[in-house]
Amino acid sequence: MKWTEGAIIGVDISPFSVFKDDRGWLAELFRSDEIKTDLFPEMGYISETLPGLERGPHEHVEQTDRFGFFHGSYRLFLWDARTESESCGVRHVMDVGAKNRVVVTIPPGVVHAYKNVGIEPALVLNFPNQLYAGKNKKEKVDEIRHEDIQNSPFRLID
Repeated sequence: MKWTEGAIIGVDISPFSVFKDDRGWLAELFRSDEIKTDLFPEMGYISETLPGLERGPHEHVEQTDRFGFFHGSYRLFLWDARTESESCGVRHVMDVGAKNRVVVTIPPGVVHAYKNVGIEPALVLNFPNQLYAGKNKKEKVDEIRHEDIQNSPFRLID
């Protein structure tokens, strides 16, 4: 598939609201007065990705992810695979992390992946609006994993 570069409808990319003082900084990743109630986080996690490695591409059927990229050097890849979306067929690639701290909200149907393009391990936070594998981890995981599909159109190339 030939992807068009551009913005993807429904994806929100916002800079961290950073508050600095002589001790360092603090960033708000979400506030209940700034996001819709159906996007309120159900859980939160932090993950580390080693240099040169990637996570994804995958998408969710119902889950919305809310990533906080604040550390290290990542390249973020987004593809709009939603056939009903006005931005279907659009790909968005950007560098994020310590030099570009952002919070990215990714709705269901938007395929996403990120790669550590730095030389050190990098951290990322996620606050999805659904529990991984449901309550008590007893439900089906809401993921379509494209990284396991040979000749997938979702490839991490610049």
